[in-house]
Amino acid sequence: MPFIPHTDAERAEMLAAVGAASFEDLFRHIPAAVRLKRALRLPKALSEAEVLGLAARAAARNCEPVRAVLFVGAGAYDHFIPAAVDELARRPEFYTAYTPYQPELSQGGLQAIYEYQTMIASLAGMEVANASLYEGATAVYEAALLAVRHTGRKRLLVDGAMNPRYRRALLAYARNLDLEIVEIPHASGASDLDGLAGRADQSVAAAIVQSPNFFGRVADVSALAGKLHAA
Repeated sequence: MPFIPHTDAERAEMLAAVGAASFEDLFRHIPAAVRLKRALRLPKALSEAEVLGLAARAAARNCEPVRAVLFVGAGAYDHFIPAAVDELARRPEFYTAYTPYQPELSQGGLQAIYEYQTMIASLAGMEVANASLYEGATAVYEAALLAVRHTGRKRLLVDGAMNPRYRRALLAYARNLDLEIVEIPHASGASDLDGLAGRADQSVAAAIVQSPNFFGRVADVSALAGKLHAA
């Protein structure tokens, strides 16, 4: 066990504590037929400099997005990240090793989330923004439940041009809930805002629209929002 920095005496003490006669005795419940009885077939060890050189040569084979036209779509688009973003994100008072829902989160992490949510709400003209959820699919579900609980209504309108993974996740999460999810098909990649607005009545808790949508199209949802809020 060359990678475990314990002395023979320490290992013997630990084995005695768990009632094992030897290190191999720890694996006695694993059938001998499936145990590996040879050394791993690995290439010889490299120095740090050699590993960095190997990684650099492998990376040089990639085509960077800045040198190509991006057609992947589905939420992955060309965008520019100012250098200031990395500098701010790496300030020690703003980052933490813990995930946002754990009580050990630093005050800096909470402040960073608050600052970001405030900026997004201001830029998008929204009353509420949440930046501390896992990813898009669970954020959709959380937003849907928020609307259901707030309005007491059971019907959700869903834009058919929204990422299909988000829609599938919403349907999976809501499968055992007393909810009616109505999908409004898209028209050749364009969100059917008129179709969504036409279904807006006092039975609807929310309409879920993605912009840019799965096909990269941006829509003016202000009229739809007005129709929904009126209902």
